[in-house]
Amino acid sequence: MSDHAGAAKVAVPELGAWLAFGACLIAVFMQMIDVTIVNTALPNLTADLGASRSAQLLVISGYALAFACTLLTAARIGAMVGRRQMFLVSVAAFTAASVWCGLAGGATELVIARVVQGAAGAGMAAQTIAILTAGFPRARHPLVFALYGGVAGFAGMLGPIVGGVLLTIDIGGWGWRSVFLINLPIGLFAFALAWKFLDRARPEGRHRLDLVGAALSGVGLFALIAGIAQIQQYGWRLDLVAVTGAGLVLIGVFLAHQRGRTARGDNPLVRLDLFGNHGFRIGSVLVGAFFGLFTAFVFAASITMQDVLGYSPLRTGMVMTLFALGAGAGAIGSLILVPRWDIRALAAGIALFGGCIGAGGVYLHLVDGVASALLCAGPVFAAGFGVGVFGVQLQPMMLSGLDADRMAEASGVLPTVEQVGNAVGLAVLTTVFFRSHSLGGSIMMMGAIAVVAFVLAGLTLAMPSRERRERAAAGVAHAAVTGRG
Repeated sequence: MSDHAGAAKVAVPELGAWLAFGACLIAVFMQMIDVTIVNTALPNLTADLGASRSAQLLVISGYALAFACTLLTAARIGAMVGRRQMFLVSVAAFTAASVWCGLAGGATELVIARVVQGAAGAGMAAQTIAILTAGFPRARHPLVFALYGGVAGFAGMLGPIVGGVLLTIDIGGWGWRSVFLINLPIGLFAFALAWKFLDRARPEGRHRLDLVGAALSGVGLFALIAGIAQIQQYGWRLDLVAVTGAGLVLIGVFLAHQRGRTARGDNPLVRLDLFGNHGFRIGSVLVGAFFGLFTAFVFAASITMQDVLGYSPLRTGMVMTLFALGAGAGAIGSLILVPRWDIRALAAGIALFGGCIGAGGVYLHLVDGVASALLCAGPVFAAGFGVGVFGVQLQPMMLSGLDADRMAEASGVLPTVEQVGNAVGLAVLTTVFFRSHSLGGSIMMMGAIAVVAFVLAGLTLAMPSRERRERAAAGVAHAAVTGRG
């Protein structure tokens, strides 16, 4: 009897942690799918709202811009008021902003609603890693972080697919608006799960918001990303270069300010000692570059298939479904490949993606844009496979050497790196492509993506080996035991 009672005491909290984790995964799914689902609907909403090219870009980049600029502050607010409270408020705000997007009557209103949606998404994302770290023992972390990374990656891939399906079935005659309104039932479900199962513990210790740091980071990131986006649209004008340079300077001042607060024993928005860990430092570069690469790829693929090759939204979604199936196979295959080949498996995965995209560009050039779906099926699946191997395992590897305290601090830093990568990657890699919407622009874009993927493959080999990660994890565990003693 007592054994059964003891098992129940263990199983119920474990079940609650997994259900709370489910709420986090739903939130991650909504955040990431909204980065790419709009791409498929972009031609339709452009025609309906009469959106200019600048407005089209802002519908996409405005979301990522608001997300990136508010993540660090949202993470600190979560530490102050409680992760549960911040998560619940953010889920509610994200859901409401999604409905606003779906009901927008003009392009400007849609852009504003997307900015609000991005800021609310940051409030959700900035709590996730801290929630997962607190909810599971360290032995579970590789699994939960792999699931977290996998859902984030797959949501981005599924965006064009889901968007194509929603536009095709046209629920209630809502057209492109349904890609936003679909978040209403999903958001309500995530809120209900989080309300019931998220840990109600009050925040430990005294946290104060670094207002100067919040202002420096927010304004600096805004100037940097907005400046790059405007350069992408209007070229290397002196005023835009000055705005981008000012953003870099402000970020530098922010980092110096954070170093000073740490030295004085104050709570910084970013603990710079996170980057003293070799795996986290290299992994941050890889994550930022990969998310930028992937966002640019999904955007370019959607526009290329619809505007250049003349595909319907449904056919575009079918092609991306094949890519997503390959990514799913890669994610499963990584469970076999990574234990055997370690970081070499990740390097091979992203190199496979780059090789397939580069070959696709050459193929489109040779056939002058008249592509055979049958011949393309294999490379599309293989490209997805490579992304699955790389994307799902990268974050668990880079976080494995951190202790629980520093993992919680990574809640704001890692999503910020991802979203800066999204915005910068989209702006930089689409400079020529977005202006032309031509076959030549598409081929140039594919070539640029392939080159960046090969660079990432080489950089991946600089990540710590399995032996180094295991030694780091053992050191973390020993320090935790010694501290409790």
